[in-house]
Amino acid sequence: MKKKHWLIAGLLAIVTFLLGLLANSIMNRSTEAQLIARGGNNLKEGECRNELYEPFYPREYASWAATADTTFRSKYMSSQDDDLLALRPEMVILWAGYSFSKEYNAPRGHMHAIEDVTKILRTGAPTDSTHSPQPGTCWTCKSPDVPRLIKEVGAETYYSAPWDQWGSQIVNPIGCATCHDTKTMKLQVSQLALQEAFKRQGRDINKATHQEMRSLVCAQCHVEYYFKGDKKYLTFPWDKGMTVEKMEEYYDAEGWTDYVHPLSRTPILKAQHPDYELSQLGIHGQRGVSCADCHMPYKTDGAVKFTDHQISSPLRNVSASCQTCHRQSEEELVKNVYDRQDAVYGMRMKLEKQLAKVHFKAKFLWDNGATEEQMKPTLALIRKSQWRWDMVHSSHGAAFHAPIESERLLSDGLIYAYQAENNLDVLKEKLNIKTAFVMPDISTKAKAQKEIGLDIPKEEAAKKQFLETIVPKWIKEAKEKGRLVTQK
Repeated sequence: MKKKHWLIAGLLAIVTFLLGLLANSIMNRSTEAQLIARGGNNLKEGECRNELYEPFYPREYASWAATADTTFRSKYMSSQDDDLLALRPEMVILWAGYSFSKEYNAPRGHMHAIEDVTKILRTGAPTDSTHSPQPGTCWTCKSPDVPRLIKEVGAETYYSAPWDQWGSQIVNPIGCATCHDTKTMKLQVSQLALQEAFKRQGRDINKATHQEMRSLVCAQCHVEYYFKGDKKYLTFPWDKGMTVEKMEEYYDAEGWTDYVHPLSRTPILKAQHPDYELSQLGIHGQRGVSCADCHMPYKTDGAVKFTDHQISSPLRNVSASCQTCHRQSEEELVKNVYDRQDAVYGMRMKLEKQLAKVHFKAKFLWDNGATEEQMKPTLALIRKSQWRWDMVHSSHGAAFHAPIESERLLSDGLIYAYQAENNLDVLKEKLNIKTAFVMPDISTKAKAQKEIGLDIPKEEAAKKQFLETIVPKWIKEAKEKGRLVTQK
């Protein structure tokens, strides 16, 4: 009997202890939920200085700050600013006539957004007397300062100004106010272009569910877009639909061309980073999995559960990103990803080489007397082919987000590119051209850039001077105006 009493007492003690732990966990989680729900801060509306959020949301802030880490590397991509033109020189040729042929690097984390857009050759080297060749629109996806600035000066003024005009205004990298209401911490769409795209489609973005918002805050930037008209107005081409064909149809109806290729004279469509559109065509998107589910998995700190803001590849943390749903081993899951990437990337490389070839071959035909009427059908094929290549290439996660769609687009692109070459061969015979076509040596980035007339050492020297003379003035003014925290 005494033994039984001791057993009951022991069980009660264990139950009491466990209930205490449960209550403590509930209180901690409840406190955090209430804090996030009400904001729990004294920050001004739309506060852009990310460091000021740290005292109120230390866990989220610390994980966001970790996006500065560039050590992660998978089979095909990394969080370092790898020189992708050096790895694949054919891209220099595909983007001839466009600033991407000067410099194109692998994307780094959000903490580097301002730094990277400032130092890249594509934004030019403005001086005190000259402006950047790019419009202010190029800042849009880099900072929470942008919505603030648009409210102050108006969208058209912001978009149409030269890029360097806003150098002292847009200084805080992608952060808290990009995705959250300052006071409530509720997810919100702060970028005007996404709001306008929904409105033109007859959809109310304010009716999006919380799960949908966990992707839409990413779709503010990780999308296809263009700079419409003389005002360079940021616009998403979704009016007819969000598939590759529907966006192509939209651009054709608008008569839009991003640039005319100087070799082939093709009117090219340059894709940006259509991650959202392509992800919606993959199995995860179709099943309602959000961007945050995989790229921002939940973490725990003691009894507190919070979202990991070190936004990066899910392969950095397979157990949190993948194994919450999938029961396979980490090795098997990673192999599944790489198998899909191998198939897509292999086809992409073939298409890059074929496109580079047809651009040069088209130039060969032009140089030997081909007329616009004779070349028009071929240029249309090259345009369609390169658009499909660029949609897959520029969406960095397409090989996993939507492998079936990616392979479809690349296979269609290859067909168009081979048809283009066949047209050119037939036209060569028709024009009785006896000279043989010789493919130039573009085996390195330097050789490819020289072939299209770029003087990269000159560009780099000008950029270095800009970074050493103009950028410090921007930072000084930003601090004086209170747009940056003083210790930055």
